[in-house]
Amino acid sequence: MQFYDVAQVLTSHGLKGEVKVKVITDFPEQRFCEGVKLFIKDDMRQLTVESGRPFKQFWLVTFKEIKDINEAESLFGKTLVISEEDQDQLPEGHYYYHQIIGLSVVDNETDELIGKVTDIEAPGANDIWQVTPKVGKPFWLPYVSSFVKSVNLDKGEVRVELMEGLRDED
Repeated sequence: MQFYDVAQVLTSHGLKGEVKVKVITDFPEQRFCEGVKLFIKDDMRQLTVESGRPFKQFWLVTFKEIKDINEAESLFGKTLVISEEDQDQLPEGHYYYHQIIGLSVVDNETDELIGKVTDIEAPGANDIWQVTPKVGKPFWLPYVSSFVKSVNLDKGEVRVELMEGLRDED
């Protein structure tokens, strides 16, 4: 079974076992709602979310199994993960990062293999995908319809139209 990162535990918040987490998911409202099963990446111990709420750029989460600050401290620095079977189905045209990373990037007009998607970041309004070519420097591709023409998970490819100057070819 596959597991995917959703948060990293930073510190405790208060004395009753609540923890502050750095979010590593696009769906914090779903991942940190009552009853959701998460696991600690290191030892795969299961935790059940009791409550979760946004707090500045973080989330505050309580777990049924963690009752006080001492138990919460044992989670510091740990990564929380969710199982593949507990991930929700996404709407058409939306993808989990793990589905995109590793796909071949193909020029939509020439069918030339440009490279592979090797990283994804979410700096603002839309994600950017790092494309690493076989030769040359990696470059960032905005995930917008003017560049990304299609994503075919079955074929393992992304078809794109690159505009002049998007990648540094010197």
